[in-house]
Amino acid sequence: MSATLLTPESPEVAEPEEAKPDRLRPILATVWRWTSALGVALIIFSILLLTKGANPFQALGDMFKLTFTSSRSVQEIFIQMAPLVLGALAVAVPARAGLTNVGGEGQIIIGAVAACGAFLFLGDSAPGGLIIVAMFAASMIAGALWAGIAALMRLWAGVNEAISTLLLNFVALDILLFLIYQPWRESRTGQPTTRELVDTAKLPVISGTQVHIGIIIAVVVTVIVWAVMRYTRWGFKIAVAGGNAEAARRSGLNVSMLVLSALMIGGALAGLAGMIHFAGVEYKLRPGFGYQLGYTSFLACWLARHQPFPILVAAFVFASLSVAGDSLQLDSSLPAATINVLTALILMAVLGWTAKRKVSV
Repeated sequence: MSATLLTPESPEVAEPEEAKPDRLRPILATVWRWTSALGVALIIFSILLLTKGANPFQALGDMFKLTFTSSRSVQEIFIQMAPLVLGALAVAVPARAGLTNVGGEGQIIIGAVAACGAFLFLGDSAPGGLIIVAMFAASMIAGALWAGIAALMRLWAGVNEAISTLLLNFVALDILLFLIYQPWRESRTGQPTTRELVDTAKLPVISGTQVHIGIIIAVVVTVIVWAVMRYTRWGFKIAVAGGNAEAARRSGLNVSMLVLSALMIGGALAGLAGMIHFAGVEYKLRPGFGYQLGYTSFLACWLARHQPFPILVAAFVFASLSVAGDSLQLDSSLPAATINVLTALILMAVLGWTAKRKVSV
C-alpha cells in the first residue's frame, strides 16, 4: 500500500468546519457564567427588596437611572475609581508572588498621613507643584515601608503576611487618630482634623468635569503594572516564586528579596492611593478618612482574579455600586447598608459561579 503525502492543501489536514464553533465555545461559556452569576445575584436581591416592601423593578430602575444617566453621578464614579484601582493593584502585585496583602486599608492611611505630613512640613507658602511632588514621593515611600514591616515579619519570624498586614491596619488607624487629635489638630476649629490642603496643591481636574487627574494616574499605573508583570524579568521571577517557592530557590532565585519587593511595591501603590484620595477628594485627615477603601480594593482585586486590566472593570463596578447606594436610600427609602447586600451577593455569585472547575474523567 503506497503512503499518501499530505500537504497543507490536502483536504485531510484542512481545518474542519466544526473547529470554529469549538473556539467560540469557551468564550460563550464564560459569558454565560458571568451573565448567570449576575442574574442570580439580582434575583436574590429582588426577593430581599420584596420582603422590605419595595418594588424591585422600580428600585433597580431608579438605581440604574440615577447612577448612569446623571453626569454628576458618572463623574463621581470615576472619582471613586482612582484609589480603588491603585488599592486593588496593591493586592495584585503581591498575589503574583503568592502573597496575600490584606493591609491595603492601613497602607492607604499611612500614605495619606505621609502626604499630609509633607504638606505640613513644606507649608502653605510652598509652590503647589513642589507640594504635589513631595506628597507623591512621601506617600509611596511610606506605603512601601509600612508593607515592608509585614514582609520582614514573614521572612524573619515566619508570620503569615495576611495576618500581619491585617493587624497593621489597626496600628495605622491609631497613628492617624493620634495625629489628628494631638499634634496635627486644627487649632482654629478645634475639630479632630488637620488643616485643609491649599488649593494650589490639590489635584487638578480634567477640563470640563469635576474628575481629578487621579483616574488618569490610576489607568497609567495599571498599564505599567501589566507591562512589568508580563515583559520584565522581575515579573517573571515573582510569578515563578509564587507558583513554587522551593523550585524557585533551587533555580537560584532570591525568593526572600522577591517577597520583600513584591509586598513593598504593593504598599507603595496603596500609599499612592491614599495620597490621591487626600489630595483629590478629602483635602484633610479626619477620623473616617478613606473608610473601607482598602477592604473594597481587596474585594475588587479578587473579583478581577488579580489581573491588572480587569481590575479597572471591577473598580468601576464597586464605585458604581457605591454611588447607586444613594438612590436606594433616597428614592426607595431603604437603609444605606442595602447596597452592601447587593455588593456581597454579586461578589459571592461571580466568584463562586465563574470559578473554573476541574472535571473528573
